[in-house]
Amino acid sequence: MFVDNLTLKLIAGSGGDGCTSFRREKCIPMGGPDGGNGGAGASIIFRVDKNLKTLVDLSYKKVIKAEKGENGKGSNKYGKNALDIIILVPEGTTIYDEETSLVIADLIKDGEEVVVAKGGRGGKGNKSFATHDNPAPKLSEKGEPGEEKIVRLELKVLADVGLIGMPSVGKSSLLAAISSSKPKIAAYHFTTLSPNLGVVKLFNNERFVMADLPGLIEGASAGAGLGEKFLQHAMRTKILAHVIDMGALEGRSPIKDYEIIRKEIDSYSSILKTKQEVIVANKMDLEKSEENLKEFQKKYPDKKIYPISTYTSLGIDTLIKDLASIIKDIPDVNLYEESDYKVYKFTDKEKFTVKKEGNVWVVRGEEIEKLLKMTRFEERESVERFSRKFKGMGIEEELERLGAKSGDDVVILDYMFTFKA
Repeated sequence: MFVDNLTLKLIAGSGGDGCTSFRREKCIPMGGPDGGNGGAGASIIFRVDKNLKTLVDLSYKKVIKAEKGENGKGSNKYGKNALDIIILVPEGTTIYDEETSLVIADLIKDGEEVVVAKGGRGGKGNKSFATHDNPAPKLSEKGEPGEEKIVRLELKVLADVGLIGMPSVGKSSLLAAISSSKPKIAAYHFTTLSPNLGVVKLFNNERFVMADLPGLIEGASAGAGLGEKFLQHAMRTKILAHVIDMGALEGRSPIKDYEIIRKEIDSYSSILKTKQEVIVANKMDLEKSEENLKEFQKKYPDKKIYPISTYTSLGIDTLIKDLASIIKDIPDVNLYEESDYKVYKFTDKEKFTVKKEGNVWVVRGEEIEKLLKMTRFEERESVERFSRKFKGMGIEEELERLGAKSGDDVVILDYMFTFKA
């Protein structure tokens, strides 16, 4: 089964909790703090595997959850880091942030990998909080929460040449004739339901990859027929080989067929619109093919046209030699501009918002919410540390500026506090 689009929820592992512990040994009454730090939570990493051709293995998973780091222990024992989860994907997989539709990564090289959801760091044990002024701290941290993301994966197959055209013009027959690929061939439309890849080898040991893309029809760029779902696979190709039934076996006009497909390509993408194109005039063994070819050449005198017949092998050697030569001169093209990518910046982590909702003040912000989740409110010194940071971030000052009074309720996530001015 060929799967080229899917959505996943990723939950990276939280860090392990730090430990509050003191050394207790005979004859050492003041052993001091010895609580170890928690281990890091597992990250979720996507890695390219050239042997994969589809996303089908991931289509059965809706949520991928990584393991939590091990908690720290007494005697200065640190928790183990959780093992990262490696998700294998085919070459040509683009990962989007579902919330923003921005590109997280475009993975095209075998072995290339990217951390998509980062595991949380381990919480600090009380040993790590020991200072000259406070040599025996009675506080520790909970582990940092792991990142949670919803991502969309989209596969665009990697090929040097993409065969495009109307249904039943001979794309699959051409791929079968010049490579070892065995695409389905039959006398009805849409026999190709997913892209087929074939390696074309020349006598001088040169080779290139050709993709047989499903047949297109009018309205494909708007989703008609197999629609834009398969136009996406032409995006990575260097050359568009437009296969036309020059024998007009089904009674259609070759010129009209060409114009319809060109319109769909131009409507779909500016990148696809500007790709180099060659015309493959197929079925030249049929009766009306020569006459139709002359009309086509008259209409489009500047187009590079290769008359061929997959039935008799006419012109196929010339076609593949020229395609191999053209490919050498075409550089790789990036599909995405910088503005398409999700950019991670070291922004002001103390940024927050304060808003009155009904009778309570609601505070939101990544850093204060993370601090809240990592604080042990059952420990007095941990609560004092939270209060200091709350004030240091400027949240208390902002509440006063907006009119908060002593006794007002302040909510952060699921926690409610009483404000004291």
